[in-house]
Amino acid sequence: MNLTEKTVKQNVVFEGKIIRVRCDDAELPDGKPCKREVVDHAGGASVLYVREGKVLLVRQFRYPYMEETLEIPAGKLNPGEDPARTAARELAEETGWQPASVEHMFTIYPTPGYSAEKIYIYRAHGVREGQVHPDEDEFVTAAFYPVDEVLSMIEKGEIKDAKTIIAVMSLRLQK
Repeated sequence: MNLTEKTVKQNVVFEGKIIRVRCDDAELPDGKPCKREVVDHAGGASVLYVREGKVLLVRQFRYPYMEETLEIPAGKLNPGEDPARTAARELAEETGWQPASVEHMFTIYPTPGYSAEKIYIYRAHGVREGQVHPDEDEFVTAAFYPVDEVLSMIEKGEIKDAKTIIAVMSLRLQK
């Protein structure tokens, strides 16, 4: 069975700094017309760093939810930037820790029903301490948490960020 939908016409309805919103004319697999609302985003990269059984997490305020979150370090891809470079850069900017290398773990589609965003999840290796250099509009604190404590926070619903949950739960799979 063919499940492919076709784009007939892209219609941009909003163009912002980090997202573009479209309401496209599309065609369903059976040939019937439909509308598809899409949020385009450059994508992001995140990085899991585990040291001596502890996970490095950043705490920051997330305006859409009006609450603080605990997350693995992450950031938006710059145009043409390799996601591995983004992951390494964000780890250094947000926490001061500088990886010698990062290893790709997963690529996820956080909201495939309406967004084209991809998030690349990496694991940091050969990390050394450096200086924190957050973006001007970024206010974050970083701390190490024991893996078991992070798993407990996930199970209790205290950590809600999807990329963080996926990255940390992968540690459980590796046991």
